[in-house]
Amino acid sequence: MPGFLLHLGATVMCSHGGQATPTAPFARVTVSGQPVTTLAAPYVIAGCGMPPPPAGNGPCVTGQWLVGATRVFAGGLPVLLQSSTSICVPTGTPMQVVVTQLRVSGV
Repeated sequence: MPGFLLHLGATVMCSHGGQATPTAPFARVTVSGQPVTTLAAPYVIAGCGMPPPPAGNGPCVTGQWLVGATRVFAGGLPVLLQSSTSICVPTGTPMQVVVTQLRVSGV
């Protein structure tokens, strides 16, 4: 699916409002002056609102992207797109891209 490329400054959140941050953006390729993110690096999540057991199965701690771009690569790895799919651990819910740059898109 086409979408705008994710970069370090993109706002990504877990489904419960926690802020997700990439652990290793790819600094050799930049978009809007910020490094892009690739499929390989997980995201860390802070501030998840999902309660711990027994009230819930949270909070979200990490997030991993499952699908990236099929035609755009950085360092041999697929870059992440606004339309990429992901999963958070341990809740199993997706991360959501709230804000990203609007100049560069990919497939």
